[in-house]
Amino acid sequence: MAHMLILADFSVMKPDPGLVFWTFLIFLLVWGILGRAAFRPIQNALKKREQDIQNSLDEAKKAREDMSQLQAQNEQLLKQAQEERTKILKEAKDTKESIIKEAKEEAKGEAQKIVADAKAQINNMRMEALTNIRNEVGTMAVDIAEKMMRAKLEGDKEQEALVAKLVEEIKFN
Repeated sequence: MAHMLILADFSVMKPDPGLVFWTFLIFLLVWGILGRAAFRPIQNALKKREQDIQNSLDEAKKAREDMSQLQAQNEQLLKQAQEERTKILKEAKDTKESIIKEAKEEAKGEAQKIVADAKAQINNMRMEALTNIRNEVGTMAVDIAEKMMRAKLEGDKEQEALVAKLVEEIKFN
């Protein structure tokens, strides 16, 4: 019962001043031990984590800036490549047109040369044919004249006189 008397006098609303003192002293002691043993390492770990997070954010920002710079460079390179492609295509088109024009002119010149050669060959063949016809006509005329002369000059004396006359005419010419 004695114990009950001690407890009967205890009230939560009215704590004993000795109990408050010892509770406060133990609290300060635990707080000090926890501060040195747990709070500082936790605080240091939190500071380190905060620094790591900040470094990661800075690196991410730098990486984002680098990516945007690389993207700008890529866009510029793509633009240059497109301009180069357009330039090459234009040069190829110009070269194609130049080659076609040159080939047409060369073909035209070759055709004109072939036509001129053909005209010259036709003209030469015509002249050759005319010469052949003249030679044939001349030969025929000589043959006809010979036959007529033989018929007219049946005697040897008449033939000799005619030959002598012709030889003299040829000497004067």
